[in-house]
Amino acid sequence: MATRGVPLSSPSQAFSVGRKLRATLLLAVLAGAALCLSGCGHTIYAINVNSTSAKLEEAHELGAELYAPYEYWFAQEHLDKAQTEASEGDYGDAIELAKIGEEYADKAIQLARDAHRGAGR
Repeated sequence: MATRGVPLSSPSQAFSVGRKLRATLLLAVLAGAALCLSGCGHTIYAINVNSTSAKLEEAHELGAELYAPYEYWFAQEHLDKAQTEASEGDYGDAIELAKIGEEYADKAIQLARDAHRGAGR
């Protein structure tokens, strides 16, 4: 059984209703995104920091302080700064710093592995 909506008196009234509906929908989406971003920052930060920490630990175990000191310490300093930013509630910067730290930890791991291969280990 089909139901009928309220008949609209003119095309301009239909356009107005459609605009209001789109505006309401857009507002709801923006509000939801704002809530998610403000409420999820610490979770995203925690994921990035844990990943960076794990990679730095792997780099340490491979001797990256010796084989890739720049990359290792650059990653470590970015992780430390990310933790400082997060403690101040600035999760956006903390996430970016953790990502940079992870990138350099990956480089340190690769350089340390290459050094081990070159040494015949």
